[in-house]
Amino acid sequence: MPLLPPTIAMREVPRLRPVRQIFPRPRHPDVYAGAYAEAAAQLRALGARPGARVAIGAGSRGIRDIVTVVKATVAACKDAGLSPFVTPAMGSHGGGTAEGQRQVLEHLGVTEENVGAPIISDTAVEQIGVTSWGMPVYFDKVALSADYIVPVNRVKPHTDFAGTHESGLCKMLVIGFANHIGCSRVHEETFARFHEVIPATAAVVLEKVPVAFGMAIVENAYDETYIVEAVPRERILAREAELLRIAYANMARLHFDHIDVLIVDEIGKNISGAGMDPNITGRTAGGILPGYTGPTITRIIVAGLTEATAGNAIGMGVADFTTAHLAAQFKPEPTYTNAIAAGTPESARLPVVLPTLDDAVRAALHSCGIGDWSQAAIVRIKNTLHIDKIWVSDALAPVVEANPNLEWLQEG
Repeated sequence: MPLLPPTIAMREVPRLRPVRQIFPRPRHPDVYAGAYAEAAAQLRALGARPGARVAIGAGSRGIRDIVTVVKATVAACKDAGLSPFVTPAMGSHGGGTAEGQRQVLEHLGVTEENVGAPIISDTAVEQIGVTSWGMPVYFDKVALSADYIVPVNRVKPHTDFAGTHESGLCKMLVIGFANHIGCSRVHEETFARFHEVIPATAAVVLEKVPVAFGMAIVENAYDETYIVEAVPRERILAREAELLRIAYANMARLHFDHIDVLIVDEIGKNISGAGMDPNITGRTAGGILPGYTGPTITRIIVAGLTEATAGNAIGMGVADFTTAHLAAQFKPEPTYTNAIAAGTPESARLPVVLPTLDDAVRAALHSCGIGDWSQAAIVRIKNTLHIDKIWVSDALAPVVEANPNLEWLQEG
């Protein structure tokens, strides 16, 4: 049985033209040198004994310079006479298994060869304390075996809640290092309370665990490193809140007020914890992201998964349509493990599947109720992490030509 009504099954979809979106572009001049100098300064202040073991936490996010920053931190530790190793700090990602998390790091380029230190992956945890409201706090046992712990993470707006501390060092300490068990327990508190849960629980971790400092990264709208800073233990809570404000000020967006159909070529855990960033689309598993100021979007199509996400299709559930290509890439185990641990089963639901991307566009336009497709506002992006180059339909030409932050690119 045909999936599309005969009246639209063979209709030509509107053509799309390439456009450049322009954003402010502050960049760090030398990420490796900057990260090394920052880490070395904190290590000198620490006065650690020679040979002390340092657990460097790396997560699952697609941070452009994650390898560079981890490598520089490793080098600074070695030059200070310490013994560093890298351990995954990614909660339930990678299917919640030690081998799965090691593979996630490998996909990101964080290997022993690339960073100069062994990778030790184990999901065992130990309860280190309890919050004021009675929630047990868990932490990675491998990391606890070290003399010092250094989380490395990007500070950025979160995909499901707003607060003074969203994605960053504190969330990594609370959820990333808590592995599957602790991650699941924290998510029982629900995103509605995360603005309180994250900083309060981070305070417990910082009191109980030998965190030396955190390597904080802030990126610009082009996914480039703007700031890399070694934040001392006692300043992590205060400084992260300041860095989050800087991250918000440098966040990319789609320069439109309304989009009928948004096509997202790929989603994945290396793009966003939510697969595709609700700060760009406005959609979360629980509805519109609080504080979202981007365009209203009627229909969203997701066309595929990134290779690095290894079949984890979390986030597809907030789309309206997808393709047979994505359905074939989708792996239930890592997707469902992530969705259950995060308490967002809606994000793992399979959207309406169409054989091809053109069929998905036809279905989306039909369901928008647009009779004249030449008037449809369509935007296509590679993913929500890279939106400097996009493709738009002719109906959006007046917007492109009137906005100084948009310019046509040569086709071909």
